[in-house]
Amino acid sequence: MRSRACRRLEKELVQIRRDHSSFEIIPSEDEELNWRVVFSAPEDCIYTGEKYTLNFTFDDNYPVESPEVVFVGKPPVHEHVYSNGFICLSSLYNGWRPSFTVASTVLSIISMLASAKSKKKPKDDKEVVRTTKGQRSKDQSWEFHDETC
Repeated sequence: MRSRACRRLEKELVQIRRDHSSFEIIPSEDEELNWRVVFSAPEDCIYTGEKYTLNFTFDDNYPVESPEVVFVGKPPVHEHVYSNGFICLSSLYNGWRPSFTVASTVLSIISMLASAKSKKKPKDDKEVVRTTKGQRSKDQSWEFHDETC
């Protein structure tokens, strides 16, 4: 029997492929609870022309529990994105709601990038990258300093 998470993700995948051309979903062939999302930065922002990949790792409690979402490959230089791909965004952690979807999460991250005024790393980038090596972003205690970029 397929898990609730798998059934929900199947529905989301159909909807995303029908309604969202601004990003591409690539489900893992080996792990049904792992997706890659590829998107280009929106026009008229400081990241215009740049392409990024997010990795979504779901567990059987999705959508009650948030997926782990990190940038893979080269992450954007942004004050809420660490060099290891971790994203400091409350909706990925304690602000998560079961009504959120992969699409709404991707659009939230794209919006975060689009609203940035300058390219700069988080002030604690080196420390976070050093102390979280080999750990999951969801296992961290995040302090959300602000809601702006």
